[in-house]
Amino acid sequence: MRNAWIICRKELRGYFVSPIAYAVIALFALIFGFAFFSELRAFMNYLFRSQMMGGAQPINVNEPIRGMLSFAGTLSLFLVPLIAMRLVAEEKRSGTIELLFTSPISDTSIVVGKWLGAMFLYLAVLFMSALNVTLLFAWGKPDWKPVLVAYLGLILQGGCILAIGTLVSSCTRNQIVAGGAAFFISLGFYLLSWSTEFDSSTFSKVLNYLSLIPHMENFGRGVLSLKDVVFYLSFIFFALFLTLRQFESVRWRS
Repeated sequence: MRNAWIICRKELRGYFVSPIAYAVIALFALIFGFAFFSELRAFMNYLFRSQMMGGAQPINVNEPIRGMLSFAGTLSLFLVPLIAMRLVAEEKRSGTIELLFTSPISDTSIVVGKWLGAMFLYLAVLFMSALNVTLLFAWGKPDWKPVLVAYLGLILQGGCILAIGTLVSSCTRNQIVAGGAAFFISLGFYLLSWSTEFDSSTFSKVLNYLSLIPHMENFGRGVLSLKDVVFYLSFIFFALFLTLRQFESVRWRS
């Protein structure tokens, strides 16, 4: 685990030395900030109209938060591949992958360390959304438990996309190809549930289970389900396991 932490810190330094980290964080903060403003304005307009019409129905402040965090999950589908595309592809392009293979660090530590480094950057990206959501806690009284559960879902979902990106990045030396392929593969896992929405066959149910969307729905509602947590963790483990096998394949070919 110590070697994995060394690789993790190396990756984090690499992100913040290059413009990648700042570009991803700034882009996410800009888009999410605009969505936050739009969602909050719509909510305040609804609240104002409800009061003008004498509506006594209580309004849940968690509703706009749920919508914004759902948007953050969709936005991460586009931005997370940008984080993962350089993890291994850059090492191959620059030729430093041979140094890693000849170092006394195991392939498992390399794979886990690189994925953890990308995860920490992803957490920094999510922190920008948390700054906006915190404003609602400062001037309102939303329920914090569903918000924490939703963020746990975002973290697990992002971990899955990063694991896919790590696997794809280990298969090519071109960062653009790695980023594009990771995006389309992640998009495929997103759209699996849509393609089987009106089909009740066993095969469709399997495809729907493999989709990332249905497992995120419970988190978005503030429901912490063990089966959804197990799915995401198993997905991450399997993708990193395939990355490890790819590393071993590269060793044998070289």
